[in-house]
Amino acid sequence: MTNAWPVLPDGSRLALREILIHGELSRAEIARSLGLSRASLTRAMRILVGHGLVVEVGTDVRGATGRPSELLHPSSGQWEFLGIKLTKDRLYAAVTDLGGRVLALHEESMPTTRAEDVAEQIRAVEERLRTAHPAMCAIGVSLPGDVRTVGGEAVVAHSLFLGWTDVPFARMVTERTGLAAFTANDVHALTAKEHWFGAGAATGGRSMALVTVGEGLGLGLIANGQVSTGEHGRLGRIGHLPVLGGGPDCGLGHLGCASSYLPSPVIVRNSGHTDATYDEVVERARSGDERALAAFADAGRALGVVLATVVHIADPSTLVLTGDGLPVYDIARSAVDEALRGALEPYTEPVTVEVQPFEFSEWARAGAVLAIRRLLAE
Repeated sequence: MTNAWPVLPDGSRLALREILIHGELSRAEIARSLGLSRASLTRAMRILVGHGLVVEVGTDVRGATGRPSELLHPSSGQWEFLGIKLTKDRLYAAVTDLGGRVLALHEESMPTTRAEDVAEQIRAVEERLRTAHPAMCAIGVSLPGDVRTVGGEAVVAHSLFLGWTDVPFARMVTERTGLAAFTANDVHALTAKEHWFGAGAATGGRSMALVTVGEGLGLGLIANGQVSTGEHGRLGRIGHLPVLGGGPDCGLGHLGCASSYLPSPVIVRNSGHTDATYDEVVERARSGDERALAAFADAGRALGVVLATVVHIADPSTLVLTGDGLPVYDIARSAVDEALRGALEPYTEPVTVEVQPFEFSEWARAGAVLAIRRLLAE
């Protein structure tokens, strides 16, 4: 028995989105933000309360009138969402409520990346988690790859890590679970999560850029309140952005691009400690190893140029940095800052980099937020 998400009229859908993004709000605040009449707002809220999507959580004095107002909050318990993050060998899952709060976490290895097998594995995970969370109504899957819409259907056009080409993965998951399912590039999904329930929400910005560093590099962009994906689902491929001219070959014939310095395996190679892991090279740098420090300094300069380029192109109100390669920002912070300042000229607005600690559970949570956002967009 599945929990089917209701079809909401525009007024209700937009009112719910306001509450999710901004937290507890009064009816008057929602009406002002959306430009709704009192009658229209009353109808919208009646539908949301009737479906158990929002609840009243007491009163507070809001606005200039000094009158107490009833506050509305996303409900918890009736509507829950399953988020999935796929890597090349592991599956991470998170169950959240409507407000994006994590209720359960799970992870396991992926014996195979064959699409049919992964969809079946997600079905088994959903079935296992449903025992404690029967209110799950949709699934969002974030994965490394390009996702685009073809004929009205989301298709994984290409994923190097998973070995997929033109895979209708959302449909495959829906067929096996009976739940609405959505897919997105993992960086784009994480950007959406940070926009509504992270750094973007904290600053209230309608524009945001998110840069990830790790085994690869990625960029997510919020413009006019929406996640930008590009014409072919490829927005954010910044790995081969030229950063430091005349540098080493990245492997594709580019000299001095971001991938010549920043990916974690490249930092290991550039340090000369090719028999070590990335974590071991990080520890060597922190212990004062000169070759490791030099590799991180080059990576830091490259990161500064990447961040400055993103600012020049997108002019975001919020700039977020995350990923399992964050030690480069910690170890080579002075190199990052110096390169960022230098490459920003003549940009004069202040730029603050919001660093978000890396956890795979947050990438799984991003899958759940992806499902929430897509349901509210339809």
